[in-house]
Amino acid sequence: MVRFMGVVYFLLFLIPLFYVLRFLSRTSLLHMVVKSWQSLIDKFHVYQFYKVPQFNHNYQENQLYRKISVYLNSLPNIEDSDFTNLFSGSKSNDIFFQHDNNHSVHDTFLSAKVSWTNEKSDVDGIRSYVLRIKKTDKRRVFRQYFQHILIVSDEIEQRNKDIKLYMNLATENERWRSVPFTHPATLDTVVMDMELKNKVRSDLEQFLKSKQYYHRLGRVWKRSFLLYGPSGTGKTSFIAAMARFLSYDVYDIDMSKVSDDSDLKMLLLQTSPKSLIVVEDLDRFLSEKSTAVSLSGLLNFMDGIVSSCGEERVLVFTMNGKEHVDKLVMRPGRVDVHIHFPLCDFSAFKSLANTYLGVKEHKLFPQVEEIFQSGGSLSPAEIGEIMISNRSSPSRALKSVISALQTDVDNKTTVKVAQALTSSGSGRSVDESGEPGTVFCRESVHTVREFRKLYGLLRLGSRRKEEPPVVPLDRSSSEKEGSRHERMIV
Repeated sequence: MVRFMGVVYFLLFLIPLFYVLRFLSRTSLLHMVVKSWQSLIDKFHVYQFYKVPQFNHNYQENQLYRKISVYLNSLPNIEDSDFTNLFSGSKSNDIFFQHDNNHSVHDTFLSAKVSWTNEKSDVDGIRSYVLRIKKTDKRRVFRQYFQHILIVSDEIEQRNKDIKLYMNLATENERWRSVPFTHPATLDTVVMDMELKNKVRSDLEQFLKSKQYYHRLGRVWKRSFLLYGPSGTGKTSFIAAMARFLSYDVYDIDMSKVSDDSDLKMLLLQTSPKSLIVVEDLDRFLSEKSTAVSLSGLLNFMDGIVSSCGEERVLVFTMNGKEHVDKLVMRPGRVDVHIHFPLCDFSAFKSLANTYLGVKEHKLFPQVEEIFQSGGSLSPAEIGEIMISNRSSPSRALKSVISALQTDVDNKTTVKVAQALTSSGSGRSVDESGEPGTVFCRESVHTVREFRKLYGLLRLGSRRKEEPPVVPLDRSSSEKEGSRHERMIV
């Protein structure tokens, strides 16, 4: 009987306890109790703290900081953190978690419990990861734990290698901001001379394997390229293809956001190895004669002492033309490889037709080739856009290209005639007879808008040359004759 009553009392105690725990599990009270208990236990342990800053004392990126970030974002318990950021991946159905900078992330390694927080310095604004670990556990697992972080982060980066595009910001605390680099161009899809493309491919492959060779020469392991040519000729696509081929991140420097020479140096120092550093429209920047960055600062950026603080980098500069650029900028060492991107010729046109339209031969090709030989030219971007707009009908696309090329030829012919008339009218103030009264009006040439009017003026000029010269009898008659001619021509 006593045993039975004991079981009854136990059940009477257990059932309410069950309902209480069930109620607490659905509220934040249990969570608060657990955290309070954990905080109480922590007071009886001695902890050590280790800070991993984002940049070192030379303002270069701390690779360990990046690897810790990759490792922490891969932890399964990040989903159970108090506050977690959600982002979409490269695919529409991909969602991944990322820890919040203001909250802690907990981890366990060989039964040792550690926590990480991301803090921002109030002095210089540099972020740091702070590790908290028990002193007793530190002696036991510290080195093994960091080796584990490096191994896991390397595996993740190798498995999910995505090229990033970094853009410089006009802020002091954050110099670079990155976004995924999704440009699809490759060396196979870029339209350019095949022999030149193979030379560039070989040059890049050789560069990747030349670390020891550069060191033996006492040179910094870097390479610089100049891409020059008119707009729309494929320079930007070629940069993207180089990044894809090398698997390098791209650092795009906007010179308008660089405050001075020191700021440009700092941007270079904060780039990472295995990177493609791009400065576009360098000729326009030099012609504007910016007061923010001097020519000396630019030259030091290209091959000065600061440029040697970091290796395995490729510098790429683009220009529309290099004729008016200072030779100091172009010398070897600052620019190693020059690649010209011309307007489209017939060979490039056939490559575009094959790529955009899937057409290798067509009955209109001879007509296109004839217009190219007569001086017609368009940029690959212009021809590509015409083909994209008419991709459902290759014949219509080719006819549209022919029409655009013919328009270009007609425009060039009109300009040449206008220039010939301008030089003919401005090169003399008197006619060949030496008569001072026959003055040609220069403004009449610039009012010509159609080719028929230009042709009529040419015929008028030829008839004047056939007229016999007028010999003035005296000073007064010459002045009268001159005024008469002036009224006729003006």
